[in-house]
Formats: sequence, C-alpha cells, structure tokens
Amino acid sequence: MLRMDAQPLTTTLIHRGKRIEVRSGSTLRDAIRKAGFSPEAVLAAKDGELITDDRILLPGDEILLVAVISGG
Repeated sequence: MLRMDAQPLTTTLIHRGKRIEVRSGSTLRDAIRKAGFSPEAVLAAKDGELITDDRILLPGDEILLVAVISGG
C-alpha cells in the first residue's frame, strides 16, 4: 500500500537555478558525478552551511552546488 505521507526517495541538487533529482543514500561525491559535474569544480551547501562530498544524501535534502572559480 502506498502511503501518501511518504518522504521522497530523492535528493535535489541545485546548480545555477537548475534542479537535478538524484537518488538518496549515496555520497554527495557520487551524486555530483552522476549529475555530470566534477566534485573538484563545485562547493556544496545545505541550509547555508558548506558540506563535504563524503556526506550521505538523505531523502528530501536540497543541496546547492556553487562553481569554484579560481584565477591568478
């Protein structure tokens, strides 16, 4: 039986306003790669706090990805 109050089984990655749904339960690093990004090229934040790419994603998480810019 399907419960109407069941939590989503996905995490949302947000990059430049685009929302990308990924499966929860994996590491952020794996999810970033599956979404087509390099983990070294983005910083991740949840609720305004930076998080590391070894974090396990939970259902309903919304993670903001910000491109790393460097120069000389």
